[in-house]
Amino acid sequence: MSVLEHKVTVVGSKGRARCRALFDSGASYSIIRRDIAERIEQLVPLPDPESWIFETAEPGRLIESKFRVTLDFRFDDSEAHFSDEFVVFDGLSEELIVGAKTMQAWKISLDFATETVNYRKTAQRLRV
Repeated sequence: MSVLEHKVTVVGSKGRARCRALFDSGASYSIIRRDIAERIEQLVPLPDPESWIFETAEPGRLIESKFRVTLDFRFDDSEAHFSDEFVVFDGLSEELIVGAKTMQAWKISLDFATETVNYRKTAQRLRV
């Protein structure tokens, strides 16, 4: 198993949405379903759409993205705000997938023995 599920709230410039997020250590990028992304943030075209074609877990199936969004996401029991760029996909079966790049950046870890997603609980002091 390389996937754990956790509820998060994603926040964009147009609003917020409560989502069931899959934390997937096997996914390179974080992705979001288009209907959710459009409700909470303005979609930004990808600079080189031909380069944003992804393999799926289904052998031989490829999916393409043309947009991205930058979002914050939050856990109910944490003061911390996490953010990253999410690739937007039409017809994605999941609402949100948090990939390895995002987890590494924010030191989010997966404990498969206890089936928990581990993350910072206190607010981060931002510095310039």
